[in-house]
Amino acid sequence: MLTISRSARLSKSTDGGVLLDADRGVIFSLNSVGTRIVELLQQGKDATSVAEAICQEFRVSADTARKDVSDFLVALREQLLLIDYREGRRSIESVPS
Repeated sequence: MLTISRSARLSKSTDGGVLLDADRGVIFSLNSVGTRIVELLQQGKDATSVAEAICQEFRVSADTARKDVSDFLVALREQLLLIDYREGRRSIESVPS
């Protein structure tokens, strides 16, 4: 299961949101799509389900949604904000085509 790090806090606004890494004191600005991806991950959705939701909610193609979600998950991983509990470590799950 992919999830956002326990040290991260999401604050939403009308323009998107911010993700605060409380352990490192770093703030990441998010657009509305990034904010929604974080929300879906916090709800326990997997990468495939997140991409499907983004496709429907933002009316983009399935390919675009998969690529955008995958790229965003990579960015979260690089910032040490994504945890894969199946492996017990911070990781990335690619979005199947």
